Amino acid sequence: MKIRQGVRSIERSIRQQQKFAEDFIKNAQQAKKIGDEGQYQFIRNALKKTATVKKMLERQLLSIKNAMLIQQQAAASQQFAESMSLMAKEIGRTFGEMDLTKTQADWEKAVTQAGSLEERMDLFLDAMQDSALAAPSSTAEAVGDDEIDRMIAADVLASEKAELGKLDQLESEIARELGAKQKD
Repeated sequence: MKIRQGVRSIERSIRQQQKFAEDFIKNAQQAKKIGDEGQYQFIRNALKKTATVKKMLERQLLSIKNAMLIQQQAAASQQFAESMSLMAKEIGRTFGEMDLTKTQADWEKAVTQAGSLEERMDLFLDAMQDSALAAPSSTAEAVGDDEIDRMIAADVLASEKAELGKLDQLESEIARELGAKQKD
């Protein structure tokens, strides 16, 4: 239950970071429009930090989801081991002491397999933790200035297209009005 709450919390934080990014983009456009280079640079840095935080949250969410899958696999392995135990007892009871050696061998094999899965899971979790610790210092995953500039420029182009569409509509209306007046 707490794990699902954590997942929902991270998902909510990702959406919040996206909203922050959208607001920063609008503010950067406004700063550019009024020619305030200082504010523009400040907003760019805030947008860069927001994008980096969003990426980190997305990685955390992915890690939690992977951990949940591993936990489900471990539960399945536990169920397998318990089933093998029951099977070993049933075989032992059915065939008596003569087959007890085989039952013990089967049981030991099942326990060994379960232990092997736990070791692999521990290695995976250690590797996941190591990569998460190394991530903040990784420049390869940091959001670059070019990416921030593209985000801002894309929104500016969309705004300009909308404005041009409005101008085209006004020109069409003026042309219709002039055409109607010439007919009168």
